[in-house]
Parts: sequence; structure tokens; C-alpha cells
Amino acid sequence: MTMQKFLLRSCALLFLLYSTLANAAEVRQYQKHLLSDDALTVYTSDGSVTLTPLNNSAMEVHYQREGLKQLPSFAIDGSQKHSAAAKLTENPGALIYSTAGLSAVIHKSPLRIEYLRNGQPLVGEEIGFFANETMRGFRFALSPKEKLLGGGERVLGMDRRGQRFPLYNKAHYGYTTESDQMYFSLPAVMSSNKYLLLFDNSATGTLDLGASEEDVLQFEAVGGRTSYIIVAGDSYPQLIENYVSVTGKQPLPPRWALGNFASRFGYRTEQEVRATVDKFAEEDFPLDAVVLDLYWFGPDIQGHMGNLSWDKNAFPEPEKMMADLKQRGINTILVTEPFILSTSERWDEAVANNALAKNLAGQPKRFDFYFGNTGLIDVFSADGRDWFWSIYRGLKEQGVAGWWGDLGEPEVHPSDTVHEIGMADEVHNAYGHRWAQMLYESEKAENPSERPFIMMRAGFAGSQRYGMIPWTGDVAREWGGLQPQVELSLTMSLLGFGYTHSDLGGFAGGEQFDRELYIRWLQYGVFQPVYRPHAQEHIAPEPVFHDRRTRNILRDYVKLRYRLLPYNYTLAFENSQSGMPLMRPLFFESESDPALMDYKDAYLWGNDFLVAPVTEAGVDEVEVKLPGGVWFDYWNGEPYSGETARVEVDLETIPVLVRAGAFIPTIDDIATTRDYTSKRLTLDYYAHESSAQSSGYVYEDDGATVDAYARGQYEKLAFSASRSGDGIAFGFQRSGDGYQGMPEQREITLKIHNWQQAPTAIEADGKAVQLHQREKDFASATEGAWYNKRNNKLLVKFPWGQQPLKLAVKN
Repeated sequence: MTMQKFLLRSCALLFLLYSTLANAAEVRQYQKHLLSDDALTVYTSDGSVTLTPLNNSAMEVHYQREGLKQLPSFAIDGSQKHSAAAKLTENPGALIYSTAGLSAVIHKSPLRIEYLRNGQPLVGEEIGFFANETMRGFRFALSPKEKLLGGGERVLGMDRRGQRFPLYNKAHYGYTTESDQMYFSLPAVMSSNKYLLLFDNSATGTLDLGASEEDVLQFEAVGGRTSYIIVAGDSYPQLIENYVSVTGKQPLPPRWALGNFASRFGYRTEQEVRATVDKFAEEDFPLDAVVLDLYWFGPDIQGHMGNLSWDKNAFPEPEKMMADLKQRGINTILVTEPFILSTSERWDEAVANNALAKNLAGQPKRFDFYFGNTGLIDVFSADGRDWFWSIYRGLKEQGVAGWWGDLGEPEVHPSDTVHEIGMADEVHNAYGHRWAQMLYESEKAENPSERPFIMMRAGFAGSQRYGMIPWTGDVAREWGGLQPQVELSLTMSLLGFGYTHSDLGGFAGGEQFDRELYIRWLQYGVFQPVYRPHAQEHIAPEPVFHDRRTRNILRDYVKLRYRLLPYNYTLAFENSQSGMPLMRPLFFESESDPALMDYKDAYLWGNDFLVAPVTEAGVDEVEVKLPGGVWFDYWNGEPYSGETARVEVDLETIPVLVRAGAFIPTIDDIATTRDYTSKRLTLDYYAHESSAQSSGYVYEDDGATVDAYARGQYEKLAFSASRSGDGIAFGFQRSGDGYQGMPEQREITLKIHNWQQAPTAIEADGKAVQLHQREKDFASATEGAWYNKRNNKLLVKFPWGQQPLKLAVKN
């Protein structure tokens, strides 16, 4: 469509719109504009609107009206410089403000903005901004077949078109297969038309995605900032990258965050913590962290919240305990909450330090909730943040390695609570965000050599830039609780939260242990961002306390999680660079198939795994949609292609498929990530004629250095494969300046799957590699090859030093 035709059509639509609205209210009219180097401000009959390019494919659009209170942006990453070259053209009916990747067409009468990408319509305001005494927001026009994903944690299906739901972070205890309001709402949607809309407003509100009016997206709020951010992209991954370049990228966590956690509600004594850690070691389960719930500061659930200091009766030597755990490679994570009970040891201290939110009389606001009579720390005030951090500082000095922020919606937040920058309903959805920011920035300032670990239940758009690791809340311990977990993680991942994960095994309720459910949930957990079984204690969440068969099955899975660390850590690195999720929807692979946008029964774990959790009891076969190409069963090598795969399973397996042409890197078994090394690296390569050329890489650093990639303290190990008529050629290359502890030479075992005949020759950099005839000879050799004709697998062992290496396998 040409620009002229587009404008003519828009004028006709605007005429109809004008006729509709003329009797209802004064129509917004263009008056003048002011162009600066970094923004365009348009003055209208009822205020102004400023368009600020944030990058070549994103703009902030901020409407302002005299007397309408504004709040600061929480979504935009203020630590980064956001700018893009933009040009303005004008004709009698419109201003056109364009960057390289996005154009805003600002119609003058009535004033309304539409957006184009590559000259094609993307999305447009319907009436755009509106505000009255009780509500403010925006209205956008929707196209007929458009799908909308997002809105944060909900159990509504992937496509939320046709739904109306609240924007108010709120706990949903024991949820299962339906929920329209949960812990972590996001005022943002991703469209199948490849744009993303984010309403940068922290207030209590509603998002109506064509529910009340079929062709209208309406955002409403009781207050807050009257701005939105429009983002475009040519693909969904590019759309996410353009979005996180505005809202902030998730920093790379410490490598131990990808290990196994011992966690429950909760460990009551130091002796219980030590005994649990010993049990993991006795049962040969790797372990990297212990999470302490609220019993660390009090003997009971109620009456002690806000103490935030060790209960010395239960934990007599916490510093020694944490030091002993650290010596074993195990990190301690403590739960903290932002509520200070009036019965707690710190109430008077909090009041004296002006740390609490106020009531309308200017006194500390007190209210009752499940845990007792309480106040709420005002994380929006400098006094509140400083006092709260002083507690964290002391705990950090004692040896705490990570923070778990709970109840941060906040779980109870009376509307008449006064914060430094506004009332509760104005800032509610940004409370967890501001809390995470305080923790992250304080950690970086005082412990600049450490990567923070911050797990929280609630936040706002952009919270990922503070290292926030969300979980999906107090899910029911039943099959209905497991079933929505992929949907929840995928939906959050599309909007920057790539580490969203669940309490493995389920948290709430459950009258007796369901072994099959428990095993299925923990099997799925191997292929989700954080491996943390967590539950109410009447049924042990830790696998080491269950029957022998359960332990034996899950031991292999937890060890697999550790063997896959090179692959998983590379996913974490990619997320830190571009926002690419660790868990990815299948529609990333086949954007021409709109039905895949609704699919939530399977997902991509990184680029090369396709995983389908088993979410029903008694299943022996699972039907899995395929996004195209050839896939191999990870457990038995069975190939699949076409639109679907019917994968047989037993209690020891779930459907895990590997892409043809993929390189899957693994290491030997380790007990903790402290022992991580890629000195002995196995590469499983999945050969198939459909994948003549393929490549992969592993990102390596020391697992702890802050900004290791930016500092050059890393190594990338790149692999390639090129098939030809007489065999296959592999290439191995290294880049980066290296890191402390980096192997100078690696022992590589290349396993070529689906290889149909014994090779006639194998050469490494032109030198012949010995082909052993017996497996035991190969196993005892440091170099060489062996062909297993029973399962069509060729194994090659060779050393790889600093230089590039070529390996040729000839038929």
C-alpha cells in the first residue's frame, strides 16, 4: 500500500470516527509542534504528546495534560542512553515522524497516531489517549485475525485476544488450570502482527483485549504515567531484542543459579539444614543451593515477620553453617518480606528510621493480614530503601549468597497507604520492581565483583534488568497445577522474563504423595530455567527423601541437568545479550503457522531441544507438534518429521527431541557447579541429510565474573559440520581472551548419531585417526574412533588445543 493510499483510507476512517465522537466530547486537535534532536512534541487542544525514539524500532509516546499527575517511567532502562536518528515530514493532514524501522503518522484532525514498519500499517490508535476524573488510558484498533500474547502471569491460553483482566499483582494461592489474576501482571502485549505495546503505568488497571469491543484494545488505569511504548520487529526474536534494549537486559546470573536447589516451607533448624545437605550427598544428588524460608527468623509462621535476623535458638551458629555449606560448594538463599509486624523485633527501629509507608495522617500505616498486624516498607523512599538495605548488608557480611523476595505484590496493600511518590493504587504494580532495583543496585555498589541472585514473586515491565528471577507462585500440588506451567513461563519469557519457573512438584496442598506427578514435574524441571523443588513440608519436596525408585529416576535427571551446563549456560548468555528466552515457543520456528501461537503443550529449550512435559497421569504416548524439519528422540535416537510426532514414554522418560544437525555439549558428572570444567567435553552431533550445513557454539567464562563478556574474559567454542557425498567435515574454533581456570587443552569426544556406515578414514588436521575395532580398546585410548553398528553411532576422541582444528570423516 502506498503512503498516499494509506493516508486517504485513514482520512475516511477518521471522518467516521470524528462523527461518532463529536457529540460525546471535544475532539483532540493538532495546534503546533516542536522538533528537537531527540524528540518530537506535538501540542494539541487538550495538552501535548511527546514521541521519543528509543531505538530504531521503538518509541515512547507520552501524553500530558495540565493538572494530570505523572509518575516516572519504571519500564525504561534509565542507565542506558536511548536514541535513534529520526526525521520529520509534514503534509496538510499529518506529521510523519520516522526512524529507520518505525514511522509514526500523526493525523492532525482529530489527532490520532498510526504506526508503520517498512511502509506497511502496523497498528494505530483508535481514539488514543483518554482521561477523566476516575480513569485514564489508551484505545487501539485491532485487526480481525490478530492474536495477542502477554499480560503477564495468567492461565488463559497463549492468545489472550477476547479477554479482559485486571492489572493488579495479586496472590492466587493453589491455582490450577484457570486464573485471570496472579502474582505478576504486565501491562504489555505482543501481537501476531509483530509489534509490542507496553503501557508504562504502574497503577491499578485493566487490560481489555477485544473483550468489550471486538476490534479495540483498551488499557485503563486509576492513575499513573500516561505513556506507552511501541516496539516493532521483523521477527519475534528481533521484536524481543528491540524490546529489552529499551526495558533492559537480564544480567547473566552466577553459574550456580543453574544448579539444583534444596528448598521447602521450610527448614526449621540448623540441624535440619545440615542433615538435608548430607542426605543429598549420601544419595549422590548434585546440589548448589539451600533456600531458607521464614523459619530462619522465627519459630512460627505468624508473629515474627519483620525480625529479619536469625532465630538463634534454631540457628545458633548461622555464619559457621553458611561457611561450612560454602566450603561444600553450596550457597545459602534467605527469604525476606517487605512487611514489618508491629510485634517484631524491628518495629520500633523501622519507625525511628522513617522506613514505613504512611497513613493519611502521616503516621506509619498499620493493617492486619495473615501473618499479623503490620506495616509495609516504603521502597519508593530513600529512607525506606536505606534502612532495608542495611539489614541485607549485615546478612550479606555473614555469608548469605542470594535473596528471595516474597509477598512483593505486595500481598496486602490498602488503597489508603501513602508512599513517597504516590498512593498505593498508583504504584502497586511497581512495588516488587522497586524492591528488586534497591537490592540489585546496592549489591552492585557494595559487592561489584559478584553477580547478584534475586528471586521475586512480583515486579513490573523491565524488572529483568535488575536480575529478577520470578517464579509462578503457590501452585497447587496436583496435575492441574503442572498443566499451565509451560504457558506461564513462555508468556513471561516473551516480555523479558526468561527465568520464570515453577515450584517443582507443586507447592500447595496435596493430601498424599503422588509419585507419578512428582516425577513428571521434576523431569520437566531439567528443561526449565531454575531447578528448585519447593513445597509445603508435609510432603517432602526434595527427591532424596522419597522411595528408591523415585530417587533413582530423578537422580539421573538431576545429573543430566548438570551435564547439560555448557548448553544451559550458553542459553543464559544468549538471554543476557539479546533477551532471547531460554524457553521458546514453537511459533518462533514457523511464523507462517498462526496455530502455533496457541500451542502450549511443548516448547523449545534453546535452539536445539524440543520438550513436551507429561502433564496427565497414566500416559504412555504423547503427541507433539513439530515446527518443521527432522528431530531425534534424545533417549533412543528415533527420528521424527512431519507435522506431529507420537512419542512413546514410560515413567523414566518424557518427550525430549533434538534438532537434526545440532551439537549438544555435555560435561562429566559433577557434585556442584563449583567443580565445573569443560576440560573433558562431549559433543553429541545429530547427523541427517536434511541438515547439510550446521553450526553451534558454547559460551564459557568462570561463572562468576561480572560483565565477563564485555571485559573479554570469556571463550567461545564454535563447531560446524558440512556434509558432502564422501562424508562430513567438522570445524572447531575458539575466540575470546580466555578466563581464569580455562582449560588450555580439551579432551573432545564427538558422538555422531545416525551415522549409517563405518568410515573408511578419519583425519584430524590431515593426520589419520585410528579406528578401533573393539569398544574396550576405544574406551581405554586417549585418542581414536569406534563405530557402533548396533545403534549407528560413530565416536571420535581427540585433543583440541588453542588452534582451530578440522576433522574429516570419509565414507
